[in-house]
Amino acid sequence: MRGREVFMDALRLHGVSKIFGNPGTTETPLLDSLIDYPDMEYIFHLYEGVAVGAANLYAQASGITAVANMHVAPGLGNAIGMIYGALKNNSPLIVTAGAQDTRIRLRDPLLGHDLVAMAKPVTKWSVQVEHADEMAAIMQRAFKIANEHPGGPVFVALPINVMEQETELGAVKAGNLSTQSKTGTDSLRCMADLIKNSRNTGIVAGDDVVRGGAVQSLIALSEKIGAGVHLELVSGRFPFPSKHPHYHGRLGPDAVAVRDALGDYDLVLLIGGPFFEEVWYGGVSPFAEKAALVQLEASASRLAQNYPLTLGVAGDIDDALTQLLELVGDQPIYDERCQALAGMHDAVEENMRQRFAALKDRSPMTPSRALYEIGQAVPDDVVITDESITASADVIRNFDPGGKHEFYGVRGGGIGQGLAGCLGIAVAHRDRQVIAISGDGSAMYSIQALWTAAHHRLNIIFVILSNREYRVLKHNAEHYRRRFDAESNKPYPHMDLNRPFLGFTEMASGMGVPAKQVSKPDDLAAAVAEGLATNGPYLLDVIVEGLETR
Repeated sequence: MRGREVFMDALRLHGVSKIFGNPGTTETPLLDSLIDYPDMEYIFHLYEGVAVGAANLYAQASGITAVANMHVAPGLGNAIGMIYGALKNNSPLIVTAGAQDTRIRLRDPLLGHDLVAMAKPVTKWSVQVEHADEMAAIMQRAFKIANEHPGGPVFVALPINVMEQETELGAVKAGNLSTQSKTGTDSLRCMADLIKNSRNTGIVAGDDVVRGGAVQSLIALSEKIGAGVHLELVSGRFPFPSKHPHYHGRLGPDAVAVRDALGDYDLVLLIGGPFFEEVWYGGVSPFAEKAALVQLEASASRLAQNYPLTLGVAGDIDDALTQLLELVGDQPIYDERCQALAGMHDAVEENMRQRFAALKDRSPMTPSRALYEIGQAVPDDVVITDESITASADVIRNFDPGGKHEFYGVRGGGIGQGLAGCLGIAVAHRDRQVIAISGDGSAMYSIQALWTAAHHRLNIIFVILSNREYRVLKHNAEHYRRRFDAESNKPYPHMDLNRPFLGFTEMASGMGVPAKQVSKPDDLAAAVAEGLATNGPYLLDVIVEGLETR
């Protein structure tokens, strides 16, 4: 058999049925092989970064290791930013790139470069297959490493001549590996004692709560002990329902903001995440001086990585939380805290209602008003992907992530992942309606995604919130000026998307996606209904206010 056959058999053996790719000459062995593997679907993209972005969230939505295929050095270079996003998202992903014939590598061939070195900084493992005899072993190890906690991308370079070499070594799989151990009872008893003796307990939950199937256990623990639940600043999943009275929102961009949110707790439970990804230097501890700090993770590699702990526990998160429910017992303070949290929630809700009412009739409409109208118009079973950035709080408020709405976000801070990622979500959920919410600046990083959505008839409503600016940069410019005592009355240089304005309806039409621009909130319900009735993708260009139009 040939190297390319071993490669394809390895994908099939590991449950792969989709390849996200942008083809090139060195990918011809793979493309030719697809003819003999009719069960392997090729998701065709016009840009390598979009292919990896789609594979990233396909891995999250499907629970299957994703595969993305690039084209030699320039193609891999185009994808590096999205590979970084997959690394931060902990997505199990195999990224491959065709490489030039190894027999001419010393002659600096066209498009040739050290692909392994290029990919290494943003992957868990980077390797080139040097002979077809290595293909089976490398692919087995690639899948193993990509799925070891925390998951992430692995890069494999596939020289064109190696793909055509003969070998007698067929594809193999590592087998069923049990890597999630049960948590020791003694450690959990210690954790339960800390909870029992705590005056005020808070929880910070990460994406691994969702990956570990522990959302319901986390809800039950929060409700029993009366603990407010916070999320990280940026999250790929939603580990706690946003409508729940114990939900306390996302944490801020620096240690000062985190301390403002967590400083009243004498016990903080960190569950299933990297904790914390800061944007700015804060110069303080995120926790109160005498607060006890407990961390629960699926593997020991994350324990005490950033902060000294009172207690660190590694093991199956759902199992640990289920055991804790029994071990914490019943304490009078639990009910008191639940009542206090309900009162705080009601006060926040009333404040937000008043704020919304005061801004409801502004023109251009606020992002909050736009998302309110859209949220009212979509059915309960839609899947939400969000890269609205400065409007993310409004997305959370007007939809129900973690509750009735399945939610996917993107990590790492690189923009453009939303439009790309929603393709992978739609491929994983062919029978579901996906609502992809993005800012206009972010959308332009991966606008080629519209063509793939049309080509594969994916049921996505793209919602572009057009404030015609890089609003997040304007917010961060203000942060910078305050933090570094810079002059604060300057304009915002090179942060506006005008002269000319971006024509999203025209761009969508040119790629086969029906589209409509909406500037009045009362028109949104009808536009959403039209999108829902469309077989395939649909785009809504929603004109909202920016900092310059307020």
